Amino acid sequence: MEITEAGAKRRITAVTCVKNEGPFLLEWMAFHRLLGVTDFLFYSNDCTDGTDTLLDALAADPRPEIGRVVHLPNPAEGRNYQMEALKAAAKQPVVQEADWVWIADVDEFLNIHVGDHTIPALIAACGDPQVISVTFQFFANDGVADFVDRPVIAQFTRSHNPDLWCAQTAIEVKTLVRGDFPLQYFGAHRPFFRKSLPEDKHPHWTDGSGRKVPGKFLTAANPRRIRKFPAAGARAYATLNHYALRSLDSYLVKNDRGDVNREGRAFDDTYWRERNDAAFEDRSIHRYLPQLTAALETLKADPDIARLHGDCVRLHREKRDALMQQPAYAQMYAHLAALPALPPGEADLIEALGL
Repeated sequence: MEITEAGAKRRITAVTCVKNEGPFLLEWMAFHRLLGVTDFLFYSNDCTDGTDTLLDALAADPRPEIGRVVHLPNPAEGRNYQMEALKAAAKQPVVQEADWVWIADVDEFLNIHVGDHTIPALIAACGDPQVISVTFQFFANDGVADFVDRPVIAQFTRSHNPDLWCAQTAIEVKTLVRGDFPLQYFGAHRPFFRKSLPEDKHPHWTDGSGRKVPGKFLTAANPRRIRKFPAAGARAYATLNHYALRSLDSYLVKNDRGDVNREGRAFDDTYWRERNDAAFEDRSIHRYLPQLTAALETLKADPDIARLHGDCVRLHREKRDALMQQPAYAQMYAHLAALPALPPGEADLIEALGL
């Protein structure tokens, strides 16, 4: 872990919103601790799988291996759960006291390719900017049907071509933000500063290769540049592995849940097809597996944490079984399992060419 000039450990806070993510919490937390995250801020809403109970236990656990965990109910009164939570997060001491803030979802893993593979190593490689936006790489389901209680990063190894996703060369990002960023508000994918900020006050903002981000992205000059920019060459130092599908079992449960951002949102087969491109293999994140396995064993050494995690796993499986008793979900499961592993644009091209 990097030490600041004052001799204190750099504080890095991870912020996320969760709903029924219980089986995956320990892996995500243990992994981010390996990256150098010192503090966590979780917002939860309407959990039925024990996510909130497990988070409360983690927040009360004094072991240094866990770090500081703050768990709060999502304050949203409308439908935009994530954005209302991020607005509240900016006022929380665990965020205001942080040297860096990382906003991501529990199915997203920051895969750092440089130095000791930690966030401080990424910051150093990028030249200590105020902001680093890291490009997504969407990992496919790749035919994994059954939910099993083992690390997600070990199970899913195939993705689209990293520089091309569904015929798009610009791919979305998530962003590390330094504490002195001239913040107007946090977005889910990147922070925003005031339009009136003088150009000489614009933050030093890089991609995951330490290059300056495009100007239109920096200033959010048009909607297409708010959360994405060209991916080619943007991942030399870090990639954001996004396991949006996981197993078919878990995807079914995710469909029932909706998501933390918009209540009742349905993930139709377009979402699945876009992210189930298994053309490219990438196992680079497996460098973390030995440490991650040991860290998970340490977390589960506490019998209460192990029991609550086990409850989440059991309830996840029970939800999957209950959904499969409903004809609509059984049909969805069979439909998704039978789809070709091709992104929509590629499938359309093959059909047009008669191949």
